Amino acid sequence: MFFLGVLGFAVYGNEALHFSCDPDKREVNLFCYNQFRPITPQVFWALQLVIVLVPGAFFHLYAACKSIKQEDNLQKSFYTGFYIFSVFLRIILEAVAFWLQIQLFGFKVNAIYMCDMGALEKKFNVTRCMVPEHFEKTIFLIAMYTFTVITVFLCVAEIFEITCRRLGFLKTQ
Repeated sequence: MFFLGVLGFAVYGNEALHFSCDPDKREVNLFCYNQFRPITPQVFWALQLVIVLVPGAFFHLYAACKSIKQEDNLQKSFYTGFYIFSVFLRIILEAVAFWLQIQLFGFKVNAIYMCDMGALEKKFNVTRCMVPEHFEKTIFLIAMYTFTVITVFLCVAEIFEITCRRLGFLKTQ
């Protein structure tokens, strides 16, 4: 995710500067860009990363304060339950972020954005805006969706592994 976040800045970096509408006036461009992107993908993904890491961080902070060894996590039910709860919470937060990302950005970035300028009280209510590097942005969105799905799958696999170890189906090394 960190790697994709860094690449995201390369793809989305100065998107607002290259976003142009007809008529090409600063106020129209800014108004339409804010309508096109209520939140920039970089900011959204940074927030997603921080929010998703919080449940695990709470567990590890608790474990560090209580001086819990990693081997003890599977031995005591409370620690195992607390950790599984933090992973479930991570899955829920990833799912919410995935849904929000779809609502905000969709699956495809179109080359042309039709902006409703009714609030600016211009004689034209709708104007056309050009979205720079729309194809790269579409590929990047698909990559972010893919990594979110992989992350959720890994969290489910982690819960499955812990449950199997706890029930004695897998031997702890």
